[in-house]
Amino acid sequence: MTAIRLLLVDDDPLVRAGLSFMLGGADDIEIVGEAADGAEVEALVDRTRPDVVLMDIRMPAVDGLTATERLRAREDAPQVVVLTTFHADEQVLRALRVGAAGFVLKDTPPAEIIAAVRRVAAGDPVLSPAVTRQLMRHAAGTGPDTRRTRARDRIAVLNDREREVAVAVGRGLANAQIATGLFMSVATVKTHVSRILAKLDLNNRVQIALLAYDAGLLEEQEEH
Repeated sequence: MTAIRLLLVDDDPLVRAGLSFMLGGADDIEIVGEAADGAEVEALVDRTRPDVVLMDIRMPAVDGLTATERLRAREDAPQVVVLTTFHADEQVLRALRVGAAGFVLKDTPPAEIIAAVRRVAAGDPVLSPAVTRQLMRHAAGTGPDTRRTRARDRIAVLNDREREVAVAVGRGLANAQIATGLFMSVATVKTHVSRILAKLDLNNRVQIALLAYDAGLLEEQEEH
């Protein structure tokens, strides 16, 4: 079994040491590097080629948000999981919008952080339906008034079936649940998700969820 290559980014050396000890004990995870600031991340990624980056948001020189945005703009970018102290924080939302695959709280039990790294490495976002709803509620009070208009313009390129899948993704449903609810195979769901990502120029399912919320698609479904 090929180990998941993991890069740790946090300005607190004690936090990095704790994460390294905890995550390095997993048989399928290899710590390939550590960084104390976002400014070091791109060079370390080039050198170590991680599959996943565990990224602190608040750092003194280059913060995790900026570092995440730079990474996710690259070809063959590693997945990013944000480390934070708050469930619903504007910085977390911004990190998700620029391509982070999810987030974990710094006081999350070790087994759950390990599970999050494994999930992201496998291509699944680290957002439960409950957390997704909490973030969506927080997002409702943020951003300019034109966000919904812009989101609706972007969503307009999707066909009806793709819109249904986007709404299901926005609700935090897994592929198997979407397949059951929309009477299609899991393979077909995956194909629709891939097409949605390509059409909307998005990085991952989390961004689909946020865009569906911004466009008001989840509210429309609740009304029906």
